[in-house]
Amino acid sequence: MPRTFISDIQPQMQIDEVFRIADRQLRANRQGGHYLLLQLQDRTGTISGMRWNADERIADKFQRGAYVRVQAASQLHNGVLQLIVHQMQGVEEGQIEPEDFESATRVDVPSLWNELRSLLDSIQDPTLRAIAQSFVTDPEIEVALKIAPAGIKTHHAYPGGLLEHIVSLVKLASALASHYAYLDRDILLAGAFLHDIGKLEELAFDGELTYTDAGQLIGHLVQGVGMVERKAADLVREGCDLDPNKLLHLKHIIVSHHGCLEHGSPKVPMTMESMAFHYIDEMDAKLSSIRGMIEADRTRDTWTPYNPSLARKILKPLS
Repeated sequence: MPRTFISDIQPQMQIDEVFRIADRQLRANRQGGHYLLLQLQDRTGTISGMRWNADERIADKFQRGAYVRVQAASQLHNGVLQLIVHQMQGVEEGQIEPEDFESATRVDVPSLWNELRSLLDSIQDPTLRAIAQSFVTDPEIEVALKIAPAGIKTHHAYPGGLLEHIVSLVKLASALASHYAYLDRDILLAGAFLHDIGKLEELAFDGELTYTDAGQLIGHLVQGVGMVERKAADLVREGCDLDPNKLLHLKHIIVSHHGCLEHGSPKVPMTMESMAFHYIDEMDAKLSSIRGMIEADRTRDTWTPYNPSLARKILKPLS
């Protein structure tokens, strides 16, 4: 019997299939009971599942990363497809087909990587070029960047998503510097490349997609600065003469790119380049999120459901 992948699920279907548990939380309902909120995953995506009348015993039985056979009914809730789970039972890893759970990237990773290398080769400043090259020529960084998502749920949340986001921003930064000739192109390109590099340490994406302990406690902005400082120290030991002011400006872009303290930036943007970069980063992330909202909405409505993080509905493309 052919497998029913998450991408094949439509409303009002009866599902009897094996999924991987990407996340699970035991939550209280308004009546004082509990339910299990699941994030179920296969190679085609993720879907939420609700297991009513759950308790700690059931929650403890089904851990993140485990495989589970789910018997459920699919339904739309606020335009988003979800499963109402009736029965669950654990499945041993040896009983599943690994290729059913190997995430397929949505992007052409080799082409993106070559494009990134070419764009970074155009950096003229010796300090910023040396720092950028120290990352892009690091084999471990290359492997991680080719598979890392840019986030868990927000934007570019798929294998290769971080690389896609970075290349998009490096290209936008180059175009921005061409239009506003008074901006420092080199610092914009280096900042675009390294602004989210800390996500390689913040996120765990080899199998289960989640946050590392360090990612939860420190976060990718601070982690990214730490990675730049370690690379800079290595270059200095090798005899490279680095401009401390250029490094300071680069690190400022990393720590300020979320734009405001409320969004997690330790500092707000305080240079022209950091301000300009914040806006293009915000735009790229928001457009990716909106595209994902539209793709996830299975209704035929003209508008998407209200999105709390964006504080609005979105009109779907008319064509």
